[in-house]
Parts: sequence; structure tokens; C-alpha cells
Amino acid sequence: MHPDAWLVVIDPQRIFASPDSQWGSPMFPGIVDPVRRLATAAGRRTVVTRWVPAADPQGSWAAYLEAWPFADVREDGPLLEVVPELADLGSAVVSLPTFGKWGYALQAVTGPLPHLVLAGVSTDCCVVSTALAAADAGATITVVTDACAGSTPENHQTALDVMALYPPQITLATTAEVLES
Repeated sequence: MHPDAWLVVIDPQRIFASPDSQWGSPMFPGIVDPVRRLATAAGRRTVVTRWVPAADPQGSWAAYLEAWPFADVREDGPLLEVVPELADLGSAVVSLPTFGKWGYALQAVTGPLPHLVLAGVSTDCCVVSTALAAADAGATITVVTDACAGSTPENHQTALDVMALYPPQITLATTAEVLES
């Protein structure tokens, strides 16, 4: 992994990992080992993000949480905890009530124009939202294809296909390719 890159592990939380959750990804168990390998290489340049519901949702977020009431829980509740297998990662945790995690809180850790290596869940929601916003702001993005989990394998591939349309700002690579660079 390039020494100047930041690994951003997007939303490795119970709400997205548990097969009992309405938002659980069936692909999540398969990304735990690749994410841990990437985090070992990145060391203190690993950031974990968490999705949390807004305290007072406005606009479309109010309707969204009405449609998914099971997710409108306290930020410190068990459903929003980082999964135990990945809870020890990173030097920073960024919790936001948005799909995309690119913004002031993440920039405060990585700087405004970083090289971000993205892993996590869900490829077709929070990963693609983060990648597009960060690339649009001038960050260099590598999406680690086998360290991301989609809501379904088909949706995962569709999101990867969309992000593949943005080279050289967004590139796709496997864990092995990232670790070799």
C-alpha cells in the first residue's frame, strides 16, 4: 500500500453486517479478512466511519427514517456498533448521518486532497457516495473491490461498474494489488 494513502473502512457496523438486519449484506463476512490485511498495511492511516441517524432528520432523511424505522436508533446503540472483528482498527472514527463520508470530518483526518483507499459496506450506497464526492473534490480514490460488500452481489458489481467510469480519479483494485503498490 502506498505510504501516503489513507485506508477508509466505511461503516463496518452490525446494522450492515448482521444477516438479521434488514440492511445486512450477505457479502460482509467475505470482506473481514481483506479489510484486516489492508488495515495492517495502513496502520495508523486507517479511518473507520459509521453511519448514524440524525438527531433531528430533515428533508428526505425524515422520510428515509420513516421508511426504515428499525434504523432510527441511538448513536451508541448496539445496532450501530462496529463489528467486533473490526472494532480495533484505525486511529480515528468518523460518525456521520449521511451515506457519503467525504466532508469536513474526514478531511480533518486525511487532509483535503488525500489518496483514499476505500473498503467497507455497502458498495452500492455509502462506498459509491463517498468515492464520487471525494473524487469530485480532488481526492484520489482507490476502491478495493474484494474488500467492499454490496447489498447484493449484483448491486456490488453495478456500483463498481459506475465507479470504473471515473479514471484516473477513481481506480478499482484488489487487496493483493493495493498491498503490492
